[in-house]
Amino acid sequence: MCSMNSRERVLAHLEGRPVDRLPVMPITMQFAADLIGARYRDYANDHRVLVEGQMRVAEDFGFDYVNTMSDPAREAGDCGAVVEHFENSPAAMVEAQALLGDKTVLSRLKIPDPLGGGRMHNSLRAITLFQERLRGDKLIEGWVEGPCAEAADLRGINTLMLDFYDDPQFVRDLFEFCVAMALRFAREQVAAGVDMIGVGDAAASLVGPHINEEFVWPYEKKLVDGLHALGTRVRLHICGNTRFALANIGRLGCDVVDLDSLAPLAEARALMGPGQVLLGNVNPVVIVRNSRRDEVQTALAECHRHAGARYIVGAGCEIPRDTPPENVRAFAEYARSSSP
Repeated sequence: MCSMNSRERVLAHLEGRPVDRLPVMPITMQFAADLIGARYRDYANDHRVLVEGQMRVAEDFGFDYVNTMSDPAREAGDCGAVVEHFENSPAAMVEAQALLGDKTVLSRLKIPDPLGGGRMHNSLRAITLFQERLRGDKLIEGWVEGPCAEAADLRGINTLMLDFYDDPQFVRDLFEFCVAMALRFAREQVAAGVDMIGVGDAAASLVGPHINEEFVWPYEKKLVDGLHALGTRVRLHICGNTRFALANIGRLGCDVVDLDSLAPLAEARALMGPGQVLLGNVNPVVIVRNSRRDEVQTALAECHRHAGARYIVGAGCEIPRDTPPENVRAFAEYARSSSP
């Protein structure tokens, strides 16, 4: 087979065409910042630092993509939410001062302009810089927050969990707003040149099957369909235990589904069918950070066995910042040594 560059490899794999090896797409953020000696506050807020970190980690460790992910507060912050920034760790929402602590604010809340100079705009600048520097060599992945995660950022996660029972119509209205904002942000990312949009919906792992079926799945589906209508591919990442929702996730139509280490790959394959591309789900702490390189590769081989050919090499979630470099190299080493 003719050699492929990284972008060609990922796109061919997603389309079901032959590839020279499996794509390698672990999530790195704090690890990437540390690799270039940057403060995480700068990584999250200066697109030039993020691009430098992502390009270095992709080059040094054989990854096939770069991404614009940094923290979940990007869109909420541009809406006016109170966000606490830290010197060397990701930003966090200040739940005690949630923007939608008063539900009536939602009716007056406007979707911010992604090109308005805020943190979303910073992300778009990163995409433009990736385009200039990569010239089609790596796949570029943008990012938006999913409806449940964004609603939790705007309303406060604890309050949102009560709203499912106390005011279901408010939750639906809030989820509609979150999907509309994500699609507006995604439209600009597609225009800037991303190949794929990642959707992070971590809070969706905290609800039960009934709430997932009634509230979360319909709006995740609306978002996924909307992203496809924009002409991009979709990677869904939900941190935590999504075992209860695997069948529903399989019905979303995502191009790639990330699985955290708590959600068994064998069950996901059985419930999602043979065509769904799965990524993961090696435990990022117990195995990736705390084990030896050969143990990382053994765990990847087990994931590959359960997932089958429609598999992308990655961890269950973000690779921790203090992971031994040889353990991170194990991902690309496994991909090169195994049959696609």
